[in-house]
Amino acid sequence: MLEAGSRRRTQPAPPHVVFAALTEPDRDPARPWLLLLDDEERPRTLDAHEPALVVWSSIWIRRPDALVRFDLATDGGGGTDLRWTLLLAAPLPDPALLGHLRKRVNQLINANLRCTFGQ
Repeated sequence: MLEAGSRRRTQPAPPHVVFAALTEPDRDPARPWLLLLDDEERPRTLDAHEPALVVWSSIWIRRPDALVRFDLATDGGGGTDLRWTLLLAAPLPDPALLGHLRKRVNQLINANLRCTFGQ
């Protein structure tokens, strides 16, 4: 697998809360954040080590080989230092599709999920 994209950003919630949100995205129906597009499907949790690691299966129907890895650490202020990494099998897709995949992970994690924590 090749690293096709990665971003690190803090989340305001502590690691155990972010871990729970990533492993059970529907646990709070009042605050949905895993809002998928027509060409996407719900990921499965393939690996998880609380509270530091979560690995998702692909959310993209046309790239079933994709994995999304989440590394979680305490940020020192009560929040979480969260890094997502998009992993793809070779060959990497064309730049437009690759940009779309990266943007979607970033939207889901650093916008949608972040908003559920009040930011």
